[in-house]
Amino acid sequence: MRAVLRLLRCGLHVLRGMLICALVFPFIDAPQRMAHVGRWSARALRVLGIGLRVSGMPSAGATLFVANHVSWIDILAINAVQPVRFVSKADIRAWPLLGWLTACGGTLFIERTRTRDALRVLHLVAEALKAGEQVAVFPEGTTSDGHGVLPFHANLLQAAIVAEMPVQPIALRFSDAREPVSAAAAYIGDTTLMQSLWAVASTDGLTAQVSFLPVHPSGHADRRALAARLAADIAAQLSAMTPTV
Repeated sequence: MRAVLRLLRCGLHVLRGMLICALVFPFIDAPQRMAHVGRWSARALRVLGIGLRVSGMPSAGATLFVANHVSWIDILAINAVQPVRFVSKADIRAWPLLGWLTACGGTLFIERTRTRDALRVLHLVAEALKAGEQVAVFPEGTTSDGHGVLPFHANLLQAAIVAEMPVQPIALRFSDAREPVSAAAAYIGDTTLMQSLWAVASTDGLTAQVSFLPVHPSGHADRRALAARLAADIAAQLSAMTPTV
């Protein structure tokens, strides 16, 4: 019953977000829109019964944030702390209601299988950074089970290098009352969005742990070397967050 109530409240919260996008966003500037995104995301976590723990400090000013990818909850968790524009796969744009809501929040959508589209998004990210915006990407290109880090794709890191803006890694870890690395949070394999929502709403003590790690300069960096350093930083933090037996 608690899970059902959480999902009902989540549905109402999504509708509230859509009303804000339709009736408020056209009349406010970008910083005000991002403030709304942050408040809405924090409320969404609470509605779903997800706690939030934060370590480290997000970089101020134009920054490319780079995080490991576990679930759609990643976006809520990061935005609840530091509202940013995300780069997400184009499939999300087709999600009923949520796709439109995500686009309203400033997300840039990418067709990862198309090289030309990756170049298009790279230029958009670089321009956003030069304009002083903050953007977040998931270089793994897919979700993992949350235990470690998959190989990083370096392409979008070129945007920060071109714009000569800093890059900050973020380590994401989800735990719950039973597991230090929650299987319920992982949105992997053939899991549907509704199955994932039910798993999240049904889990006791689900907590998102967001760790902001030291910033890396990007000017004149080699993107593959930079990707390797960022992946290593996040992997080391995830290892440190795993309890030893």
